Amino acid sequence: MSKVRYVLISGAGIAGSALAYWLHRYGFGVTIVEQADSIREGGYPVDLRGSAMDVAERMGILPDLRQAHIHSTRASFVDEEGEKVASVAPEWITGGVRGHDVELPRGTLAALLYSITRDDIDYRFNDSVIELIDEGDEVSVAFKSGARKSFDLVIGADGIHSNIRRLAFGPEDWFTRPIGFCYAGFSMRNTRGLSREAVCYNVPGRMAALYAAGHQPAEVFALLAFAHPYLLGERGREPSFQKDLTAHVFAGAGWILPELIEAMRVSKDFYFDVVQQIRMPRWTRGRVGLVGDAAYAPSFLTGQGSSLSLVGAYILAGELALNASHEQAFAAYQLKLYPFVKMNQATVEQGRSGMIPVTLEQLRERNSAMCSEAASTEAQPGRGRPAHAAMDLSEYEHLAPATSLR
Repeated sequence: MSKVRYVLISGAGIAGSALAYWLHRYGFGVTIVEQADSIREGGYPVDLRGSAMDVAERMGILPDLRQAHIHSTRASFVDEEGEKVASVAPEWITGGVRGHDVELPRGTLAALLYSITRDDIDYRFNDSVIELIDEGDEVSVAFKSGARKSFDLVIGADGIHSNIRRLAFGPEDWFTRPIGFCYAGFSMRNTRGLSREAVCYNVPGRMAALYAAGHQPAEVFALLAFAHPYLLGERGREPSFQKDLTAHVFAGAGWILPELIEAMRVSKDFYFDVVQQIRMPRWTRGRVGLVGDAAYAPSFLTGQGSSLSLVGAYILAGELALNASHEQAFAAYQLKLYPFVKMNQATVEQGRSGMIPVTLEQLRERNSAMCSEAASTEAQPGRGRPAHAAMDLSEYEHLAPATSLR
């Protein structure tokens, strides 16, 4: 490149830090703005599979990922009395490949990506973008802190409720596709002594699950998901309303639901959202682009959000390095990644039918399939779904780095 191109990335999560890593390696100047005061810790475990593992290997972080791997052993499904219906390998649900893919806490992955970029990338915490003006040859950016600066490109890596997408492309509801469910997540004490496992309870259209990410951890992750009309209105943003709605939906349910509802009420890390995907005809406009969940969130029912973030960041950075103009790079990014995104978003139905059957007939079919899988001596869980490894990354493998972060 004849001159350094300067890129502002909004969001210091998985997509943002991964994109910063590759852009810096290719000689770009990178600034990341993050509204939180630090890298966000905690959060549910995330999976990296297929093509994302190839990206991780090229980043040199595969040994760290292997070390942080949770090594979940089983997913058990119980009835209202807590009696086991079936127990299967986690790969039966996720479509992962045992011994190849990794699962680790989201905060651990975010912290790892931050650790390999913080010395070379300008991270600006406690700030956010409030205005974008694409002036043709640069983008003028106004920040909440009062600062104003111009960049060659601005990339939104700020999640499903992306601020950059709203500023540059329009309201969120223009691009959301509801899946028809809501979910509440929170942490609670591990009163059942669970270890490296998930326990799930279903009735039609509802699921309650506990997940122990490690060997007998002090706390487990709890998830309550349920079918519900998508539009909740303004009140739907209030935590008190969200908790009341969740408690009402699960009132009278079996298993240990009273204990879960009580834990939800006092939780300090309660999170609630609708299950949705982000679907956009284009992920770029002028000198502004999107990556990860901001552009193509697949929903947690696919288990592919983090993998799409890593792969998308790699492709976007690679195209910006290969092409002299951002127009050509953005067009190639969309053309090459879109089929991979579409394939992985389509797996949402597999996740829904496996995790939250909505009718009694579907629930019985799911349970029967699990029992057959558990009983079969020929079953080979973890052969992987074709969509997970469908991205050809060979074009970028030999891109000569302008610098190195490790």
